[in-house]
Amino acid sequence: MNPVRLDNLDVFVSIVRCGGFRAAALERGVSSSALSQTMNALEEALGIRLLNRTTRSVAPTEAGQRLLDRLAPALSDIRLAIAEVDELRDSPSGTLRINAPAPAVDHFLCPLAFDFMDAYPEVKIEIISDAAVIDIVEQGFDAGVRFGKQLAQDMIALPFGPALRYAIVASPDYIERHGQPQVPQDLVNHDCIRRRFPGGTFVTWRFADGDEEIQISPMGRLTVSAAQNELQAALAGRGIAHIFDDYAKPYVQSGRLVEILSDWSPTLPHWFLYYPSRRLPSAAMRAFLDYMRNYDWHPGD
Repeated sequence: MNPVRLDNLDVFVSIVRCGGFRAAALERGVSSSALSQTMNALEEALGIRLLNRTTRSVAPTEAGQRLLDRLAPALSDIRLAIAEVDELRDSPSGTLRINAPAPAVDHFLCPLAFDFMDAYPEVKIEIISDAAVIDIVEQGFDAGVRFGKQLAQDMIALPFGPALRYAIVASPDYIERHGQPQVPQDLVNHDCIRRRFPGGTFVTWRFADGDEEIQISPMGRLTVSAAQNELQAALAGRGIAHIFDDYAKPYVQSGRLVEILSDWSPTLPHWFLYYPSRRLPSAAMRAFLDYMRNYDWHPGD
């Protein structure tokens, strides 16, 4: 067997994790043909095929899967060793990869990351917007952002951002044409903009007024998968939307949207930023956590 380069093994892991050459090439900032040449060299050195390639997908062979099962923890240990050496530097460096749903990215993670990058210019940050519940270790992320009930037990979770609140909104034109609901039960007679989770289920609208709690499964002609599209539809007068208050507030203040049922909108728990408890965070990750703990989420308030 010919000598095998460690960076070629890392390329192999990236291709499988990303689900193909193109996505891995985008992540690594190189061309797909360059990664293809690397994989050819690796398979030639090992004398065995590691990937089954089709025009639509890439999947590890049996040999590739066995190698992958061994490589993933080994490469993780190598990255940790490098991170420990990085501790001796005056300033943290490296790349942080964080996975979070779009609302958390839009209103909390991006502002925090932008300010953090000013404070730590040698740290790079990659943010992936994703609402699906994933294994952040398997997918190569340093941290994720989710609600507490979605977290695995072997994760360390820290409160991320302030408490949240949903707003029920519609355009003035929609309300003029269809009337304004006075209680949550009135929504069954309205065209609501539904949102579907990545897993296929629909978002349930929850309301509370004192001790009374109500859940509504909205009905409507339009279904979307992103909060930004739900906001866009509400602004276009296509129905009633159920979105985070951070999305709605500027448009309510400008008069382009009207908030309804505000007395029924409960305060929700905040997001959590989480990372694996079984792995020591890198110097860059620890700096990010410290920065987050002292961050002013509402400057000027």
